[in-house]
Amino acid sequence: MIRLCLGLVVILLCVSAVSATIDYSPPEVHPVSIDREPPGDTVISVQGYNIWGQTNPQKPARLLSVAPNGSLGWLAPGEKFDVSWFYDVDPLANGDLLVVGTVEKQTRVLRVDPDTRTVKWSETLPLWDTHDITLTENGNLLVANMRNTENGTSDDRLFVYNRTTDEVNWEWRFRDHYPNETDEGVSSDDWTHVNDVDVISPGLYMVSPRNFDEVIVINRSTDEIVMRLGEDGNYSTLDEQHNPSYLQGPDGRPTFLVADSENDRVVEYSCDRAANDHVLDGDMEPNCEWNQTWEAGVDELSWPRDADRLPSGNTLITDTLNHRVIEIAPNGTVVWEYSAPWLPYDVERPVHGHEPAGPTMQELNQTGSYALTNGSANVGRDITAPKLTDRIATSVKEIPGGYTIALGLDRFSKVAPWVRPVWLSPNAFFLLSCGLFIGIMWGSGELFVHRERIRTMLRRLRAR
Repeated sequence: MIRLCLGLVVILLCVSAVSATIDYSPPEVHPVSIDREPPGDTVISVQGYNIWGQTNPQKPARLLSVAPNGSLGWLAPGEKFDVSWFYDVDPLANGDLLVVGTVEKQTRVLRVDPDTRTVKWSETLPLWDTHDITLTENGNLLVANMRNTENGTSDDRLFVYNRTTDEVNWEWRFRDHYPNETDEGVSSDDWTHVNDVDVISPGLYMVSPRNFDEVIVINRSTDEIVMRLGEDGNYSTLDEQHNPSYLQGPDGRPTFLVADSENDRVVEYSCDRAANDHVLDGDMEPNCEWNQTWEAGVDELSWPRDADRLPSGNTLITDTLNHRVIEIAPNGTVVWEYSAPWLPYDVERPVHGHEPAGPTMQELNQTGSYALTNGSANVGRDITAPKLTDRIATSVKEIPGGYTIALGLDRFSKVAPWVRPVWLSPNAFFLLSCGLFIGIMWGSGELFVHRERIRTMLRRLRAR
């Protein structure tokens, strides 16, 4: 009877998976909805999927530019720039793009003319998986160097590379400023996962050590951390964030807009230690009293990795695991949406420069928590249709042991896209995975129950 029930469950899961795939259309590069045309083109870097450095041709890395009306201006595959993954892209003052990518455990940074997609210059650095490099005013490279572990000790750091002399002019090591036991420990292969560094004022660098759940500001002259949002393991504030933006209102109040990735939201915090003069003078207390002033897309976004505040007050977001870029109004209304598989990382509107630094939500009097409206998640399109894993996680979260199940399902939903075939829907892949798991456990149980019979058969075979 038990075998019959297990067999029926496996068959039902397989049939349901087939049904979930019949009407499934994989996401493609195309406009989804445009209610308001932006004032300029939108440039998107798409990380793409690869396994152990081998590019997946069905889920490629690419750099693309989208016109205000949603038409595709141009698309450049990773192969054009000799990269396997694309990461950060920065608009430069003359209209060029500074593009960061990786290939075979090396980092490539390129200055690209977006009109012709020609490379004006490039540097290849012996660094593994660098996500962000900033071009400084004097033409040097400010590098966020992650996964830099040698002889069992992390040497994750920030450094300034002089392109003229091929020397390091300045460096700052995380192990000199954090306890060795932070996160998974200084011996971890990926201790900090520092994914962003920006110059926010002369001599002041905003940094995002993702695995530490913090955004910090470093004074280059003193090497001190002069501002800090979040703390390691305090997931209610930040949980493995990406690409923070620094904003500052007329009263000088420091504000961080952050893609709070593992919390599946975009969030804004303001510091209450404001002054009428410019507070970023390198002489401030490292710990502000932070107040959360705004958030959007809680549990509707899926692993967002970039959020920029536009001059209009809207926020431009890469919704990574939903494979889309959206622009939302302060109240959460989606006014522009573009499908950009696979794994969009960064999005920029070059017309606004490197950092648009639009108004804070306090200035707009639009504080609070807002759900997304008018986007693909709200009209039933496939690209962000509620996944079965999400529905199950929501249903079981409040029951005893349900939170652990929900965490497991969330982890599955983030890992599965790396191995799921393009033609297979997320729900179908989950159902087949469940069927495979049950089948393996069933088979293991049968082997255990009949182990003596199997041993006897093997002995008879060897005796022949």
